[in-house]
Amino acid sequence: MTDTAEKTAEPTAPLTGRQRQAARIAEAASGPIGWMLLKILLLAIVDAIALYAAFVLFGQQEWLVLGLVVAVTVVVNWIYFSRRRVPAKYLTPGIIFLVVFQVFTLLYTGYIGFTNYGTGHNGTKDQAISSLLASAQERVEDSATYPVTVVEQFGTYGLLVTDPDSGDALLGTGEQPLQEVDAEFEGGRAVSVDGWTTLQLAQVFTLSEELEELSVPFSDDPNDGSLRAPDGQSGYLYVSTLEYDAAADTITDTATGTVYADTGEGAFTSDAGEQLLPGWQTTVGFDNFVRAVSDESIRGPLISVTVWTFVFAVLSVATTFFLGLLLALVFNNTRMRFRNGYRIILILPYAFPAFLSALVWAGMMNESFGFINQVIFGGADIPWLTDPTLAKVSVLLVNLWLGFPYMFLVCMGALQGIPEDVNEAAVMDGANPWQIFRRIKLPLLLVTVAPLLISSFAFNFNNFNLIYMLTKGGPRFDDVSIPVGHTDILISMVYKVAFTGQTRDYGLASAFTILIFIVVATISIISFRKTKALEELN
Repeated sequence: MTDTAEKTAEPTAPLTGRQRQAARIAEAASGPIGWMLLKILLLAIVDAIALYAAFVLFGQQEWLVLGLVVAVTVVVNWIYFSRRRVPAKYLTPGIIFLVVFQVFTLLYTGYIGFTNYGTGHNGTKDQAISSLLASAQERVEDSATYPVTVVEQFGTYGLLVTDPDSGDALLGTGEQPLQEVDAEFEGGRAVSVDGWTTLQLAQVFTLSEELEELSVPFSDDPNDGSLRAPDGQSGYLYVSTLEYDAAADTITDTATGTVYADTGEGAFTSDAGEQLLPGWQTTVGFDNFVRAVSDESIRGPLISVTVWTFVFAVLSVATTFFLGLLLALVFNNTRMRFRNGYRIILILPYAFPAFLSALVWAGMMNESFGFINQVIFGGADIPWLTDPTLAKVSVLLVNLWLGFPYMFLVCMGALQGIPEDVNEAAVMDGANPWQIFRRIKLPLLLVTVAPLLISSFAFNFNNFNLIYMLTKGGPRFDDVSIPVGHTDILISMVYKVAFTGQTRDYGLASAFTILIFIVVATISIISFRKTKALEELN
């Protein structure tokens, strides 16, 4: 008995590394198999997406992004197959979405602000050279006739060409030059090739527009021209009147003899300053910011729009807050009958979509047949939306109608959160209602409402929906190079610079966006510091 007791009391020997690993595997196997399968399935989906992205990035030679995708995929698998990284399992999805949808967007917008990206400068230099040479191509008069067959692969159209001299089969697309391939022949014409679908004649007839634009490079040298087959049956050689010299990095117009060189501005430029477009995207440093403040046709409207943006944001916050506060004080009185019904009526503008309400107001303010002019003012011709001053007043009035219900609800909740004992103590000290409001209720109210006022200012500073739906920024300024108007705010100005007009300047629009971010961030930081001081004072 004694020997048995002594053996039982002996300490257990520590487990080796392999034993601990086996124990963890056994514990995992004994757990819910459903969760394990779900985790493996989700990780398989993530890995499949990452693998597809890696193949695409490898083909485009985007090595930095490819490295990031591979590294993130490895880290994600390591985290979720580990049994110790429990906090990281909850944080990883949020961090990834934050980086993709917020951090990357901000960084990319900032990068675009330092480039010339826009109309005529939205590709690489090689793409610009190919486009320029293709746009100036003319058919060679004595060109041989090349029998062609139209083929398709994953939505990409190509030409399967039979060389009339050697009889070899050549295959090319709009991006890939002609290369010799093994093909099947019928009647001396190449008709099919592995991996590509041969289109029948009836299908070719429906692709006339695509085939007219399809230009297959004859070789890697762009000066050798390209092959075109508008009818999808016979191809001819086209050579450009522009000739590219790779050694000198110039393009020469063979018809006029003009030489265009790369001056570092993203386009081939002649000695006379004439540019060949399209150009290519390149870094221009602070040129967009300098142009925004030095170009008179941009600086004038930019200053006017900036001033109006501040005025609009400040007045919108002030008017909606004080009207909402006034109504909250009125309907917070317990002696008022049917106040719940009145509250419901007051928040109705907040229940409708803002863009729809703005469209309704735009119709009612129409100068010719709007409800306000025709019914309220008896057929008057008041230019609510076409006069610069009245248009700004109209924007403020409509925004007041849209915004006061929110402030009403916020102030109502804040007022009901103030203890009644405070009011009673003030009355006992002899304070009148105005003193109670100004010295007690308003400071306590601002402690709660001040952060919301800051967020409301930031929202109205970028209130694109109201401006675009109500006035579209009009009436427009005269003699300006960008399509902006008297009621445009900075965000609608950015939209117009980037997405409207004959030329779209994404670089300049991104520069404006950076300036907006700096302004809003600065105001928010200062305001939150004031709010903190207000809380400490309170």
